[in-house]
Amino acid sequence: MHSPFVFHFITKILNDKTVYPEYEKVENLRQQLLTDNTGLTIEDFGAGSAVNKTNSRTVAAIAKNSAKPKKFGQLLFRMVKEYQPQTILELGTSLGITTSYLSLAKPDAKLITMEGAKEVANTARKNLQTLNLQNYALVEGNFDSTLAAVVHGLPTVDFAFIDGNHRQAPTEKYFQELLPKTNNDSILIFDDIHWSKEMEQAWETIKNHPSVRCTIDLFFIGIVIFRQEFREKQHFTIRF
Repeated sequence: MHSPFVFHFITKILNDKTVYPEYEKVENLRQQLLTDNTGLTIEDFGAGSAVNKTNSRTVAAIAKNSAKPKKFGQLLFRMVKEYQPQTILELGTSLGITTSYLSLAKPDAKLITMEGAKEVANTARKNLQTLNLQNYALVEGNFDSTLAAVVHGLPTVDFAFIDGNHRQAPTEKYFQELLPKTNNDSILIFDDIHWSKEMEQAWETIKNHPSVRCTIDLFFIGIVIFRQEFREKQHFTIRF
């Protein structure tokens, strides 16, 4: 391991076993949602679900199959806590579980979370209010028509979690739209990079972009780093 940045990431963030008090708040919410059989209509603008093939799902089913496991939500929490981004963007609010982790990690950050499905967005709002979170704005609608305006209105994109659509062309398009607002310290995280051949190709395209100096492949998520300290591109694959 030659990179000080990646060494620090592994030892101080990835392997941090601290049980932060915020974890309990979010996981209590998750447990409530796992027992909620309220039905929601889903407008799916992306590649859909690998589990559910209908446009009607219960809150419990979404919490079980679509929400990020606590392992990854808590990793995002630790990353935000460590790197202290001022602007955080999330594509794919779902029920607001990951959003809650991002918000609680830095309550004074500007957090914008985006969700395509109206009924899911309404449920997420209620969940975020339950935790009394204050530092977020939830943008509703198809990313293809909402993302450009959101990005245009931000001074920078310091930290972004892209969890939506899961197809090659849109994923690459989101990356290109975010790119002008990234800086040396920006971190972009793409979900489900090995979900399909399309997503693997999108991940390769992103890795090969000249602005990208380092990537970390944790299998379920891919982390993109722009730091010029990486004189040569470096790509790491880490078991997590």
